[in-house]
Amino acid sequence: MEEVDKILIHSLRFSGTDIPEEVQSIREFTTELIVESVVRCLRVINPSVGSSLCHVLPPGMSARFRIGMSLAQACQDLGYQGEVGYQTFLYSNEPEIRRLLLFLVEKLPRDASEDANQPVGKSTTLHRAIAAAIKEQLALPWVPPACRTPRLQLLQGSCLLKRFQAQPLVLPRESDPFLGKVPPERKEFFVKFLPPVSAQLSRPASLMPSLLELNMAELSTAQDWENEWKSQGLGSRMTPEEYHQWKRQRLQRRLLDQFRQASPRAGPAHQGTAQDLIQLLGAFGAGREHAGALAKGSRFTHTQHLAYKQEAESPEQVETLPMSRTSEQDLRERQATELEALEGELGHLMEQIEALEGQIATLGLTLTQVEGEVRQRQLGVTERDQVLRVKGCAVQLLPDAENNMAKLQVVVESSAQRVIQLAAQWEKHRVPLIQELRELKALHDSKELESSQRLSEIRELHERIRSSAEEAKRKDDLYKQLLMELESLPKDVSRSAYTQRILEIVGNIRKQKEEITKILSDTKELQKEINGLTGKVDRTFAVTDELVFKDAKRDEAVRKAYKYLAALHENCSQLIQTIEDTGTILREIRDLEEQIESETSKKTLSNLERILSDYRAMKQENAALLSRTRET
Repeated sequence: MEEVDKILIHSLRFSGTDIPEEVQSIREFTTELIVESVVRCLRVINPSVGSSLCHVLPPGMSARFRIGMSLAQACQDLGYQGEVGYQTFLYSNEPEIRRLLLFLVEKLPRDASEDANQPVGKSTTLHRAIAAAIKEQLALPWVPPACRTPRLQLLQGSCLLKRFQAQPLVLPRESDPFLGKVPPERKEFFVKFLPPVSAQLSRPASLMPSLLELNMAELSTAQDWENEWKSQGLGSRMTPEEYHQWKRQRLQRRLLDQFRQASPRAGPAHQGTAQDLIQLLGAFGAGREHAGALAKGSRFTHTQHLAYKQEAESPEQVETLPMSRTSEQDLRERQATELEALEGELGHLMEQIEALEGQIATLGLTLTQVEGEVRQRQLGVTERDQVLRVKGCAVQLLPDAENNMAKLQVVVESSAQRVIQLAAQWEKHRVPLIQELRELKALHDSKELESSQRLSEIRELHERIRSSAEEAKRKDDLYKQLLMELESLPKDVSRSAYTQRILEIVGNIRKQKEEITKILSDTKELQKEINGLTGKVDRTFAVTDELVFKDAKRDEAVRKAYKYLAALHENCSQLIQTIEDTGTILREIRDLEEQIESETSKKTLSNLERILSDYRAMKQENAALLSRTRET
C-alpha cells in the first residue's frame, strides 16, 4: 500500500492539493487535508460543482456537517458506489478514504487519455501554454518588495504595468463593408505610403490597447449591422448595398433639415458658414446620388429616390433662404406651402409614371406580337422564293423540251457512272481505312485502359500523399503538444525513477503471485498427503481389527490387545480432531487479528472521542445561540 499511497499523493499534489512533504501515506491524512483533497479533485473534475465548495473547514460544527454532506452528495453524483457520508470526511478511516481518493483520482482528466487520432491544433496548444504560464505565476507566493528577486520583481512588480491608452490606427483593406470596393488611389496609398502599425503610434506601449480597441470596434460594428439587417434590412426588400445607400441618403436629408432649421436662428456671423455648409452638403449629396443611384428596387425605393433627387436638385431653394430674421410662423407656412407643392408634384409624377409603365407594358406586348408575325412572314417569303426559282428554271426549259430531256438523261447517266466509279474507288480506300480504324480503336482502348489504370494509381498516390501529409501534421502537432507537456512537467523528478518504481511494483506483485501459487501448490500436496495417510490409517486399522478380532475369541492376551488397539484408534482420532480444531482456532485467531487491525486502522476510539468532543462543541454552540436569542 505504500507505493499506492505515494502514487495517490503525487496525483493529489498535481491536482493542486497542498500536501506537506512529511506526509507519505493516507494514514497520516488529517480531516482538513482530506477535505481539501476531495474539494480540489471535484474542482478539477467538475468546476461548476467544485467552485461552490470551500476547501477550508470552518470552526463551527454545523458548518462542518453541511460541508461533509455536500461533499458526500457530490461524490455520489459522480458515480461513487461505496458508502459515503459526512462521517467519511469528519471521522474517516484509512480504507474508506483510500477507496474514495482512488475513485476521484481515476476521474481526473488526463491529457494522455486524449485520442491520438485527433491532434490538438495550434490554438489549443497556445491556450495550454498560456494556462501553464498563468498557473506557474499564480503558484508563486507574494513576496514583499524589499525581498523580491529580479525575476519576482518583473512578475509581481509594477514596472510592466502600462496605462490602457488606445490611438487610432489605419489598416489596409481590400473592400469596405459600407463604402464598397476601395478605389485604386486608396489602394496605392496602402501599398506605397501607409506605414506599419507599430510606426503609426507615438508610444510603443499603446500598440496592444490600440489593436484591442480596433478589433472590438470592428466586432461591435459587425454585430450592430447584423442585428439591424436582421431586424430592419430584410423587411425593406433591398440588397445590402441599396440599404447602405438609403441610410446615407436619409442621413444627408436629416443634416440638410438640421442646417435649414439652424440657418434662420444663426446670427449674422454664422449665416455665411451655415450657407456654405448647406451648399457643400447639397453638392456632396448630388455627387453621391449620380455616382451610385439605385439600379433596381421596389416602387417605394424609386419613390424615395425621386424625392431625394428633387431635394438634391433644388439648390436655388437652399440658396434663396432668407438672410434676414423671420418669424417662426412665416417659416412654418412657407415650409407647409413647399411641402404641399412637392406632394402635389410627387403625386402628379407618380400618376405619370404609372401611366407610362402601363403604356410601356402594352407597347412591349405589341412589339413581341409584331416581331413574331415578321419572323413567320420572312419564313414564308423564303419558301416562296425557292419555289419560284425552280418554276422559273422549268419555264425557261419548256420551248426545247425534247433536247433538254435528252441532255438531262445524258447528265443523269454520266452522274450514275461517276457515282459507280466513286463507289469503287471508295471501296478500295475503305477497306484499309476500316482496318486502320479497328487498329486505332484497339490501340485507343488499350491506351484508355492503361490511362485509367495510371489515373487510379495517381489518385491512390494523391490519397497516400494527402494521408501522409495529414499524418505528418498530426504527428507534428502531437510532438509539439508532448514537448510542451514535457517542458511543463517538474524538472526535479526523473522519468527513470517512476519507471524503476513501477517496475519494482510489478516485480513485487509477480513475486507475490509466485509465492501464493507455490503456497497453494504446497497446500494441495499436503492435503493430498494427509488424505492419503488418513485413508491408509483407516485401511490398516480395518485389516488389523479383522485379524485381531479373529484371534481374540481364542486367546485372552489377544483380546486385551484388541481392546488396546481400539483405545489407540480412538485416541488417535481424538488427537487428529484436536489438531484440526487447533488449526481452525489458529485461523480464527488470525482472522480476528486482521479484524482487530482493520478496526484499529478505522480509528474507532479516536473517532468516538472526536464525536464526543464535537457533540460537546455543538452543545456549547446551541447554548450560546439560545443565550443570544434570549438577550435579543
